[in-house]
Amino acid sequence: MDFLEDLEMYEKAMNNAYDIITKKKTVDDIYFDLEDEDYDTYYLPFDPVSEDGRTPAIIDMVIEYYISTEDYQKCEELVKIKDICLDEQIE
Repeated sequence: MDFLEDLEMYEKAMNNAYDIITKKKTVDDIYFDLEDEDYDTYYLPFDPVSEDGRTPAIIDMVIEYYISTEDYQKCEELVKIKDICLDEQIE
């Protein structure tokens, strides 16, 4: 693999994580897409079998990615979700 392929996989993983964290897609959607061969590989920065990506560390990683791409609307949405997730963990 070369640098550009790695960068493309990283970008896909961050965009896919955003879709999962914001619930624009579910893990079931991913399975169906893979089954229907819409995708041959689905990159994520976490294991969707063991977690939903709504941990502070994962959300922070995705926020940092969108800060670097200057997509601040997505950052704002992710910060709101992170705050909700943190509130639920405290209770």
